[in-house]
Amino acid sequence: MNSPIAKAGIAAGLLLCASLTGGCAVNPATGQRQLMLVSESQEIAMGQEADPSISAMFGIYEDADLQQYVARLGDSLAAISERPQLPWTFRVVDDPIVNAFALPGGFIYVSRGIMAHFNSEAQLVSVLGHEIGHVTARHSASQMSEQQLAQIGLVAGAVIVPDVAARYGGIAQQALGILFLKFSRDDERQADMLGFRYMTRVGYDPNEMPEVFDMLGRVTEAGGGRGLPVWLSTHPDPGDREQRINTMIAESGQDFTGTTVGERSYLLKIHDLIYGPNPREGFFREQLFLHPDLEFQIQFPADWQTVNQKTAVMAQSPNQDAILQLTADQGAAGPVEAAQEFANQDGVNAGAVQPGTIGGFPSATVAFAAETEQGILRGAVTYIQDGELIYRLLAFSTSAAWSSYQQTVANSVASFARLTDQSALAVQPLRLSIIELPQAMTIEAFDQRYPSPIPIETLSILNQVELGVRMPAGTLVKRVVGEVAR
Repeated sequence: MNSPIAKAGIAAGLLLCASLTGGCAVNPATGQRQLMLVSESQEIAMGQEADPSISAMFGIYEDADLQQYVARLGDSLAAISERPQLPWTFRVVDDPIVNAFALPGGFIYVSRGIMAHFNSEAQLVSVLGHEIGHVTARHSASQMSEQQLAQIGLVAGAVIVPDVAARYGGIAQQALGILFLKFSRDDERQADMLGFRYMTRVGYDPNEMPEVFDMLGRVTEAGGGRGLPVWLSTHPDPGDREQRINTMIAESGQDFTGTTVGERSYLLKIHDLIYGPNPREGFFREQLFLHPDLEFQIQFPADWQTVNQKTAVMAQSPNQDAILQLTADQGAAGPVEAAQEFANQDGVNAGAVQPGTIGGFPSATVAFAAETEQGILRGAVTYIQDGELIYRLLAFSTSAAWSSYQQTVANSVASFARLTDQSALAVQPLRLSIIELPQAMTIEAFDQRYPSPIPIETLSILNQVELGVRMPAGTLVKRVVGEVAR
């Protein structure tokens, strides 16, 4: 809303920019003056505060060699950027989604999902350089400064879009607010330009940049335009991106012949990389959720939409008016104590705690009502103890609808049990295997000789090759090995 209050806030900010030293700053990456109410020390503090939550939310991929490899490449780019003094940190997060993002202060993340889709070291470097560009140009800090002037707060943590809120279960709202600030198209053009600058400064071939955006476009198209990859949802395509990068390369006047591509070295680094969701962290057989590592299973209600994330498993009713959420934590308190602690929260009106057993495990359940800005919610929470782990099954709905869901939820909670199915306990994630072609062949012929448990169209995108195109002998090609968890 373009209200008089907002206009007054912006006008006051412009006056501050003109009269106060700290109001406007010269952007170190662009040389332009820009409104900046967030200091560098505040940027760093925000990144340092959000990093643990982001790391917990996605998980850090457990491969020390790959982590060191990405950090080394990132550090080389950051060192020749306009802000080498930042506490730069580069991490591979354990997320199958094609994604890369940055926090203020120099915290850069790439997912194993996007790592699986790169075909060269130069492609990885181009995305690292792009994300570094968002930091050096202070794009997040600039957005937050504008929001301060509009009097809507530093971050959008309380206004997370519903699908994001559902995915991440409300944890680390401030970290999410920073993470899901959407960059503008101008920001994207600038980050592309800076990524080009950084990768060419350290000797990489920028002709690999258009290949990345072609791959991202194919991933998006294969996903039916449903917002995949995530990278493009927070990094809006400014349009004609590949053409602009090719123009940038031509106008640079540089000869990039002989600069580093690093196809072979990169592909050998991602040999054995986990591909797709890791079933060791839980998977569904229709509505039955099985967790091999934690050795439990639970039947979620029929027709409810389910999602398994790093920190929670959630189910939503068909009418979207009821939620059942499963989380786990280590705790010294038993289930009765945990339920009592929940009941004693401010704003919660709870009944008596009911101790019992579920699936042979000690449990405790308490019904509750809670006042919210959207009205009164009613529900029940059950705590189940398995050794040092305490599982929490939280269910709630509107006050009017809760009675229609109460028994359905109770049946689902009562289905919690030890996982004994040996096939489920033994399930392993899919992984990449790098094969050197003994002779020229198409991706279709490759898939016949070295079968992968994924569609041929997905395999072609993964290898950045079109169907029907012959790949020369000696080419390194990605194959997916393993069995899909069922």
